[in-house]
Amino acid sequence: MTTLTSRPNTALLVVDVQNGVMAPSHDRDAVVANIAALVGAARAAGVLVVWVQHNSEELVRGEEAWEYVPELVREEREPLIQKSYGDSFEDTGLESALAAAGVGRLLVSGAQTDACVRSTLHGALVRGYDTLLVKDAHTTEDLSAYGAPKPAEVIAHTNLYWGFQSAPGREAGTVTTREAEAEFAGAASA
Repeated sequence: MTTLTSRPNTALLVVDVQNGVMAPSHDRDAVVANIAALVGAARAAGVLVVWVQHNSEELVRGEEAWEYVPELVREEREPLIQKSYGDSFEDTGLESALAAAGVGRLLVSGAQTDACVRSTLHGALVRGYDTLLVKDAHTTEDLSAYGAPKPAEVIAHTNLYWGFQSAPGREAGTVTTREAEAEFAGAASA
């Protein structure tokens, strides 16, 4: 259903699952395990996995905080997108990488729910992508001291509103890790 013509393929986006982002994040181990399962299922099905890595004053290129968590290892053939803004498309090569692979449908996972994940979801949908959030494979840190809701509430709210998101000619919504794995397996056997 994507509005991007001649782009029938799907990709899994893994957004900012870096040591410095994930260390304080809610339910870190379960989320990382779900993302690892998604990556494994995508690879087994021949679905493109795209890694996004944030650069900032807190996440300095080459430092341990900037590195992806040790449980997730990118394969050399998988695109790595460096970014400096919340939206993974903004001032990056993400669109070019997806276009080259014929991708018009994205499954989004990673961190932080209320920052880069949310920005990337909206950025993808407005650019014409079918955009699904893997609802048990994203997380955020506790910013309630600054007036934000608790992390579980942020995650639940994002899952709720993205589950009802829509745009002309595009699909939006949520899936679980298990549903995404089944989708990948179905695509591989088709």
